[in-house]
Amino acid sequence: MISPVRSSPPPSSAADSAAQIAPRAGIGRGLVTALVGAAAAACVLLALLVLPGVGSDPYTRQTLALKGSAEHGALLFRLNCAGCHGIAAQGLVGPNLHGVAERKNQRQLISQVVSGRTPPMPSFQPEPQAMADLLAYLNGLV
Repeated sequence: MISPVRSSPPPSSAADSAAQIAPRAGIGRGLVTALVGAAAAACVLLALLVLPGVGSDPYTRQTLALKGSAEHGALLFRLNCAGCHGIAAQGLVGPNLHGVAERKNQRQLISQVVSGRTPPMPSFQPEPQAMADLLAYLNGLV
């Protein structure tokens, strides 16, 4: 035997129907606004943190546009950095640099070299090509 399908009684008026839907629509709009805001913030964060060179200074942009030579970068490292970081970048006064490219992005590496932000590291400002070469060397330290 088939049982009859029961449905809720129809609203008594269009106003009753609108009153039932209106609170949910307000919540939906608020949720959509919050999601759009979160997505916009995520896009800005992505652009600033992940994309190399975005929002950086001209020196950094110019350096990142160049192809570096790891061989020349190794020479620069031995001349300028090995006294503190060790001839094999194993660390002495300065930290071990093996895997540094996995811990810091390219902009952060450039900033560290140029600013000398962590004492006793001095600041350096090599020509952009020399900095690109040094980055190529550092990227190869695993």
